[in-house]
Amino acid sequence: MSDPRITSSIFTRGAVDLSALRTPAPSSAPAQSGPPAGAPGGAVGGVTVIDVTEATFQSEVLERSLNTPVVVDFWAEWCEPCKQLSPVLERLAVEGGGAWVLAKIDVDANPRIAQMFRVQSIPMVYAVVGGQPIDAFAGVVPEAQLRQWIQAVLKAGGVSVAAPSDPRLDEADDALMNGDLDAAERAYRKILAESPADAAAEAGLAQVGLARRVAGADPQAALATAAANPDDVDAQLLAADIEVLSGLAEQAYKRLVDTVRRTTGDDREKVRQHLVGLFTIAGPEDPAVASARRALASALF
Repeated sequence: MSDPRITSSIFTRGAVDLSALRTPAPSSAPAQSGPPAGAPGGAVGGVTVIDVTEATFQSEVLERSLNTPVVVDFWAEWCEPCKQLSPVLERLAVEGGGAWVLAKIDVDANPRIAQMFRVQSIPMVYAVVGGQPIDAFAGVVPEAQLRQWIQAVLKAGGVSVAAPSDPRLDEADDALMNGDLDAAERAYRKILAESPADAAAEAGLAQVGLARRVAGADPQAALATAAANPDDVDAQLLAADIEVLSGLAEQAYKRLVDTVRRTTGDDREKVRQHLVGLFTIAGPEDPAVASARRALASALF
């Protein structure tokens, strides 16, 4: 799956010619301006999911896409993979609250549209912005990847919207807050298996590790031990963990950078990795992390 902001070459070469569909074919049914009777959609923000035919394609897809990105889902009743993908698309469309519209097209009932889009297998999904298709993918994809693709489509359409909350992260965060570290770890690892670069899941998993390391520790005693034994690497690591949990992250970072300066070999690498793990909790945009990274680089080199 590609990012529509940078990959649209197959369309600029004319691979998809929709000119024949710009004028609706003769039909006794008038073009619709909203979802047909019985069609899913509506809800918050207006139309979210619509069933489209050749008679309504121009108004519901081409004209609508001039103002709102339209995601076209080609499906058929006999298509088992479609039954996996379509419900997820519908749920995300409703969740989007009208920021984009899902147009569902039955390929058996509308073969001419499928032919125009050169649909060779289903499910097939196209993004249409400004009256033109800009990106597409075939087959079933993980929800996390689908969310990222939709966000890219929205950006291509000039839509500025906050990314919707991810129920998988909500579930993992709830488990962490409730102290169920095993469940939280499983949930975060599942997200990372589907989206390896998910920063929120990486931060959550790092928090699980932090919570496990400080479990049962006496904060005051741990800090006193670290103060009395500056060369005790494990004591410094535990003290830094407690400082992070106490809201003293900058102090924790400095402690470990100073420990890096005093150590060599395996001990130095152990401290470095621990510090990088603490950075993950705060995230790369945190000014304290940026400052500590520079201090760490200076200590190492």
